[in-house]
Amino acid sequence: MVALALGSVGVVYGDIGTSPLYAFREAVMAASHVQGVTREVVLGVLSLIVWALIITVTLKYVLLLLRADNNGEGGTLSLTALAMRAIGRRTAFIYILGVIGAAMFLGDSVITPAISVLSAVEGLKLANPAFGDVVAPLAVFVLIALFAAQSRGTAKVAALFGPVMVVWFVAIAIAGAMHIHDDPHVLYALNPYYAVSFMADHGKIGLVTMGAVFLVVTGGEALYADLGHFGRKPIQIAWLCLVLPSLLINYFGQGAKVLADPGAIENPFYRLVPDAYLLPMIVLATAATVIASQAVITGAYSLVHQAIRLGLLPRLAILHTSASHVGQIYIPRVTIALLIGVLLLVGLFRTSSALASAYGIAVATTMVVDGLLAFFVFWKLWKWPLWKAVAVMLPFVIVDVTFFSANALKLFEGAWAPLLFGAGMVLLILTWRRGTGILASKTRRTEVPIDTLFRILEKKPPHIVQGTAVFLTSDPEFTPTALLHNLKHNKVLHENNVILTINTADTPRVPEEERVQITPLSAHFSRVTLKFGYMEQPNVPKALAIARKHGWQFDIMSTSFFLSRRSLKPSAKSGMPSWQDHLFIWLARSASDATDFFQIPTGRVVEVGTQVTV
Repeated sequence: MVALALGSVGVVYGDIGTSPLYAFREAVMAASHVQGVTREVVLGVLSLIVWALIITVTLKYVLLLLRADNNGEGGTLSLTALAMRAIGRRTAFIYILGVIGAAMFLGDSVITPAISVLSAVEGLKLANPAFGDVVAPLAVFVLIALFAAQSRGTAKVAALFGPVMVVWFVAIAIAGAMHIHDDPHVLYALNPYYAVSFMADHGKIGLVTMGAVFLVVTGGEALYADLGHFGRKPIQIAWLCLVLPSLLINYFGQGAKVLADPGAIENPFYRLVPDAYLLPMIVLATAATVIASQAVITGAYSLVHQAIRLGLLPRLAILHTSASHVGQIYIPRVTIALLIGVLLLVGLFRTSSALASAYGIAVATTMVVDGLLAFFVFWKLWKWPLWKAVAVMLPFVIVDVTFFSANALKLFEGAWAPLLFGAGMVLLILTWRRGTGILASKTRRTEVPIDTLFRILEKKPPHIVQGTAVFLTSDPEFTPTALLHNLKHNKVLHENNVILTINTADTPRVPEEERVQITPLSAHFSRVTLKFGYMEQPNVPKALAIARKHGWQFDIMSTSFFLSRRSLKPSAKSGMPSWQDHLFIWLARSASDATDFFQIPTGRVVEVGTQVTV
């Protein structure tokens, strides 16, 4: 339990743990825009920070949502699968919510590395103002090095994540504790009266301040997303025993420092550190922000992997970087897309203060989605009375919507960036789903029902050759296109023919005893269904080897896999606009080869080409 809790500190809490670098500064500067840095402003902001951490992170995520796991896995897509199961069917509302939540998480994955690394490196300006011009180039160098290291895997580096982040949390707690005595009255902020009073007295400025205060809880959704890596108890122990106390002590220390010296608001985090320890703290902060960025990148890999397995995105090449940890994967195209996005943000905004305006709205959207999906899970799946589900989740949803509204005020100051990225991801997902549906419908019109094929073969038997032929298809009720073309052009039928369908379960993993289902259809045909969880990488030969337990003598060297390769052309009557037709075709062409995705040996594959309009 201790080892898992230590590991969760390094992976789960990197994002929220580096928020003190910029969150308090941005919140106070937003609140003091009119009247300056006053005692009322500092205590009001601190109280908002304290209760945001308690309500949004501690109560909603740590104590409540961590219990809503899908066979041990968490995150927006897992919650969507639970909600679908709770409703009993795929509803458009739940589906769209899940897509939006997932897309916005990816939007957050672009901003977190940029703002975290920039805020850490900016400490160099305090050590020597001459370093101001090298902050952005140095941040770019660190980010490029971070993304370049992804292909090597994180197994070795991850072993250091926990200890480094523990040192980080202890260091920021000590730094904060050293300055609370500068003005002990700062502890009055524990009273929620100061938060309520501040919001009541400041109108629009109060709402703008809430948008900045939200920066302290960004990363809270990672608690839930990384549930499957560590389990509920270790994550809760790490939060309650180390992370939350360290964050609160540091924020109180920053508040006391600013009350004693209002000029420290320029960079209150680094002002807590004695000059002799400033450079070591900058190095430690940079390491912590790299870890925070790594955690978000890894989370993006996991989310895209889940989306591919659920059919929300086309197949992409997924490389496993660890022989012992199945969850450690590397997706080259996702890495390139994230790196381009991160470098564009650094180039456009150049400072963490400017990026703070862009940060938050993506996470706030994900948190609203999580709250709404959780309501359906509690009500329908957990069988809570409607009044109880509403009473528990409504306050959290109201808080999340308030945070979203506050961040929406920053739309033209930079919040458009993650929204634009997230909207682009929503468009890609919806286009892919709609296009694949249209393609399946068109393909089905030309397909022959499998029963009809059997009757034709009985009347006119083809020449039988030795060996086993496996035909992959998404609909086992119809004859695979590759089988029809084999009969039409080669005029032969193998001794054993397998109609193979690969299904994705709405659970993260599927037990081996449920992996394979074999149904005999005739003397020469059988239907095999392979089932994989949405967190698993499908391996067809390995799964078919399990079929030996069901009596099938599977031998890879005497088996040929027949796949249909479709060449897509746009159609004037596709059901989608022309631009969306071309977008879908581009997505389909960018998909990884089925042979690689399903890990089928290339020497055993026969591909049959067909042309389809969409």
